[in-house]
Amino acid sequence: MGRYVSLRSRVQAVGLTDTGKVREHNEDSISWDGDIGLFVLADGMGGYNAGEVASGIAVKTIVNLVREAYLAQELEGVDKTTGLHRPSIILRDAIARANKIIHQTSKSQTQCEGMGTTVVAALFHDNRVALAHVGDSRMYRLRKETFEQLTMDHSLLQELVDRGFYSPEEAQRATNKNYVTRALGVEPTVDVEVHEYPVEAGDWLVLCSDGLTDMVEDEDIHLTISTFGGNLDTVGRQLVQLANDSGGRDNISVVLAQVVELFPARRGILDRILAWFG
Repeated sequence: MGRYVSLRSRVQAVGLTDTGKVREHNEDSISWDGDIGLFVLADGMGGYNAGEVASGIAVKTIVNLVREAYLAQELEGVDKTTGLHRPSIILRDAIARANKIIHQTSKSQTQCEGMGTTVVAALFHDNRVALAHVGDSRMYRLRKETFEQLTMDHSLLQELVDRGFYSPEEAQRATNKNYVTRALGVEPTVDVEVHEYPVEAGDWLVLCSDGLTDMVEDEDIHLTISTFGGNLDTVGRQLVQLANDSGGRDNISVVLAQVVELFPARRGILDRILAWFG
């Protein structure tokens, strides 16, 4: 692992995925690597369980590629063109690669034709988090008492909100929530939205599929974390239960990450000298 330190004790995490009460199969996939601080959630779509294939490819590809970059110690530096730190570039490129693999698979295997998946992923490094997403799987942050959605859905409904046809409150009650305007595997290339945020000790990040957010309002997600925040497993189980109690019309997935302690990157002597003159 070189000079990178494991984040397992500094960012505590739990993940749950549930078929729900209506669907026969679970086409969501989740994964995380506590050592490198990577968290990934994908919500697949497509007939004959092809959505399960798409989300599985997405999660596996992203985790493997980010691990490779981590082991190769490629997390340092800033891209001069975009201003993004290396973790954001690595995450973006891994998702782009997953898109290519899913698209090629859908073209070569008849049973996978037309499959796709949304994805949301977070990578912690050096007291920051890189956040990348495609589609309407979301990430929220709870910082102290402020609970906010960090991702903006790539969906027809969100476009209508942006253009003033719906208010956010009306959108919460709308029935046409699931028409995504971006997904992995649909086209040969995909536009991955990437952002970076500073991290504070005590922050909560919530990655979730629309099986949760279509059933449970943001205020209730916030209340659940605030009420059961002493135990991550309990928070996760309660959120899944709330979605099922509200109808469970889709697969429900949630990954929770709580920052217990900050995690500055280890600096070599040369890095520190360069920082003095930066």
